[in-house]
Amino acid sequence: MSQFVVFVNGPAYGNQHAYTALRFCQAALTAGHTLTQVFFYQDGIHNASSLLSPASDEFAISQQWQQLAQQQVSLVCCVSAALRRGVLDDEAAADLDLPNGNIVPWFSLGGLGEYVTAAANADRVVQFG
Repeated sequence: MSQFVVFVNGPAYGNQHAYTALRFCQAALTAGHTLTQVFFYQDGIHNASSLLSPASDEFAISQQWQQLAQQQVSLVCCVSAALRRGVLDDEAAADLDLPNGNIVPWFSLGGLGEYVTAAANADRVVQFG
């Protein structure tokens, strides 16, 4: 079985990139592969926002990412891309004198170095977006 790292550039809504990445991750785990990290970059950061509010009849992608994280999959957002797009954890919000962060708790902020380390140790890296 292979060890995967997935790189997501696509936003939560607006195109199929994030949804396709999610479905790939779910299928890889179902097939018995290991998924060590999903790294969110550029507009992929929006997948981690707790402010997403899809209509009741729309697919709630953030909830699906959270279910994936409960299977021991690390969800890491590029901190620079996140700050530029207004997706913050409580620590970053405090540093900027903002009342609180808005990142979903299952996601974490990290640097590209975390992605590079994970990618170097993986058998395959798959990018969406």
